[in-house]
Amino acid sequence: MEYWFNTRTGQVEAHDDPGRARSGDLMGPYPTHEEAARALEIAAARTEQWDEEDRREREWRTGDPEDLDNNPLNG
Repeated sequence: MEYWFNTRTGQVEAHDDPGRARSGDLMGPYPTHEEAARALEIAAARTEQWDEEDRREREWRTGDPEDLDNNPLNG
């Protein structure tokens, strides 16, 4: 069974729940109820990992890990 985390309610919702939300408020699916309950923690860890990968890519490309490609929106 699959599970989703509802960011609006903070509740885990099962795939077969007839009242399950069907909107952008859902994160998932996750294979277990426990993983769905940790959805925000999992997303934060993935974001941190992607940010670190981006930093390493910038450092490799420019030699400066703080270089933001001179994009005025990054300033």
